[in-house]
Amino acid sequence: MGDRAVENPAASAKSSIGGTVSCEHLAGEAVELVRELYPICRSITGDGVRHSLEAIGRLLPLQRFEVPSGTPVFDWEVPREWNVREAWVKDPDGRKVVDFSEHSLHLVSYSTPFRGHVPLEELRSHLHSIPEHPDWIPYRTSYYRDYWGFCVRHRDLERLAPGEYEVCVDTSLESGSLTYGEAFLPGESPREVLIYTHTCHPSLANDNLTGMAIAALLGRELGRQRTRLSYRFVFGPGTIGSLTWLNANERTLDMIEHGLVLGLLGDPGGLTYKCSRDGQAPVDRVAAHVLPRLSRRARLMSFEPYGYDERQFCSPGFNLPMGRLTRSPNGSYPEYHSSADNVEFIGAPYIAESILAVVKMLDVLESNRTCINLAPKGEPRLGKRGLYGSLGGRSPASSETALLWVLNQADGLRDLLSIADRADMEFSVIDEAARALEQAGLLRTVEWGFEKVGSRH
Repeated sequence: MGDRAVENPAASAKSSIGGTVSCEHLAGEAVELVRELYPICRSITGDGVRHSLEAIGRLLPLQRFEVPSGTPVFDWEVPREWNVREAWVKDPDGRKVVDFSEHSLHLVSYSTPFRGHVPLEELRSHLHSIPEHPDWIPYRTSYYRDYWGFCVRHRDLERLAPGEYEVCVDTSLESGSLTYGEAFLPGESPREVLIYTHTCHPSLANDNLTGMAIAALLGRELGRQRTRLSYRFVFGPGTIGSLTWLNANERTLDMIEHGLVLGLLGDPGGLTYKCSRDGQAPVDRVAAHVLPRLSRRARLMSFEPYGYDERQFCSPGFNLPMGRLTRSPNGSYPEYHSSADNVEFIGAPYIAESILAVVKMLDVLESNRTCINLAPKGEPRLGKRGLYGSLGGRSPASSETALLWVLNQADGLRDLLSIADRADMEFSVIDEAARALEQAGLLRTVEWGFEKVGSRH
């Protein structure tokens, strides 16, 4: 995972979407929310998801949707609902050697009900461990086949003595519903930014309580601001959740102008952005501009049809302009899908940097526009308009350089992000220069957003 330091002081930095957002403060809140949600057993359905959405609903106006089991969802269908009452294994002496109440990862997710006595030889086929990490409990699932099983520390597995073991898997797997939450925050434009984060993992802090916490807190902050774009935050299980949402909202998907899948945002790895299917969506351009300027460890990945829910949104039948932001991608760090992915594994500075990355990306999506120079013949006198330094003979400051770049490139064809890239300057500096020029009557906005540059519409 490379250098684990956060080089950019994101923890104390501030950025804004129509206001001021303290990334350091939000990161502290995110860690506390992760601590609250960590003990809850979540899966692709069930009461654990509902309890988690109740906590998130304290932060933003969350509407909960219940989709009945058996509902057709393209080539899939909504599965039966799964809940757990208790699950344990007792050794021949009657001592509990595995207990779901100690850690939710101990039970294979979606284990079918079972009660009985089995010899150790048979029990072993139902036990899962990580030999290379003997003190970690793995995370395993069995969503779409009938099976029961337990996940154990390998050192405990090796201590099991021969004999008969009593097994209790007191679960229910019956007709119910799949639950997802959605918060819509209207802006001045009906064009939407879709933020999706998966809710299906049990006690795993980075994957994906950090994504859930960051999405919830950013949604709260956006709800307090006046925004140009509308924002839709969706909290749902992986794969079947995004497919279910797409199935229910297929008629209105054309309103989605930009999108991000958020997850794994609290680990020490560098920021990683995965591009959309086409690789040329506006959000891809924004990530390519923002992330390298935020951290030299940031990297951009080409699209591949594997990962999280971006592969559903970017399937050819939808081809939505959505990318994915993580730190370490799925499967690329040892703690992934194990009990080592706990609250101690994540860090507030990493979460703060992740928040800052999302905020800066949304800033560009909000503010990008195409302008035209209203005094294009030669260079207008900026000094008499109070826009240029009064002392000549030295290099202009970056703000003054930005004024010149905007005036030179604002031909009604290039958007501000293109100008920022050409000038190799922060978008915020170019945006500020454009606002100053507009106030001075030297510039006019002819188009908002990415409609003329890099749009799919």
